[in-house]
Amino acid sequence: MLLFLLAFPDLPDEDRLLAQARRGDRQAIGEIYERYFDALYQFIRWRVDDPALAEDLTSEVFIKFLSALRSPNAPADSLRGWLFRVARNNLYDFYRRPGQTASLDEALPMAADVDTEADFIRAMDVERVRKALRMLAVDQQEVLILRFGQMLNLEATAQSMGKSVSAIKSLQFRAINSLRRMLDIEGESAHGEQWAG
Repeated sequence: MLLFLLAFPDLPDEDRLLAQARRGDRQAIGEIYERYFDALYQFIRWRVDDPALAEDLTSEVFIKFLSALRSPNAPADSLRGWLFRVARNNLYDFYRRPGQTASLDEALPMAADVDTEADFIRAMDVERVRKALRMLAVDQQEVLILRFGQMLNLEATAQSMGKSVSAIKSLQFRAINSLRRMLDIEGESAHGEQWAG
């Protein structure tokens, strides 16, 4: 099942909400929760098999956000990037627990006007893409989910992943190339089996 993309608030609106939340405005905090909960849940759900657990991990992001608002660790800019970084850290903490293994459980949704790389991925069979994504390194999965699934820009993705923008560009390039190679090999193998039978 494909998940639908969520429309994020524009950056000036995000900055306004963050400033109001830092002043303790409960309405702004509620609006941040409403706007970002679903997107953060989807990001976590791609990596967690249990929907209830994904909801708990997402709720922890907002608990940490509320705690951070009263401390020097409060996000100063890029609320979106800060929230996704906390969600990513929650996932890492969860998977450090004994017996946990990572999985990518939902297909990667795409917007209709992203770019030619996204066009390539979108054109592939969803199940093939899901299988190939699971074979990528975790950071490559994350960069594709954040950039194309959650439609974060390079700067917000870099902040979320704790990397520089140039490192994100490089990681995205390698992830797309790895995905292309895997899908080409799998496609050639399936094509060969059809002719052999």
